[in-house]
Amino acid sequence: MTARVAGRAVRLVPDRAPGVAESALPTEYQRILGAVRQSAGPVATRQIGEALGLDTGMRGKLEPLRGKLTKLADRGWLHKRPDGKFIVRP
Repeated sequence: MTARVAGRAVRLVPDRAPGVAESALPTEYQRILGAVRQSAGPVATRQIGEALGLDTGMRGKLEPLRGKLTKLADRGWLHKRPDGKFIVRP
């Protein structure tokens, strides 16, 4: 996901790096990261959806959330385990 700032494309979800604060993430991604952080351990997409108050009754409703969790993992904010669950990186 990118946006244009001063005519240049910038990522809305930045890579985690020294000096990049969690506050640099869009609000929705901050909420997701906070929900994962508050869990007692590795957490599945459905559990995060429930914590965020999303309709988790239909699998298709969770796919956008799964994509956001995966994006956070790809950018270094979360770790996606082989079993598909997520944890916050230390």
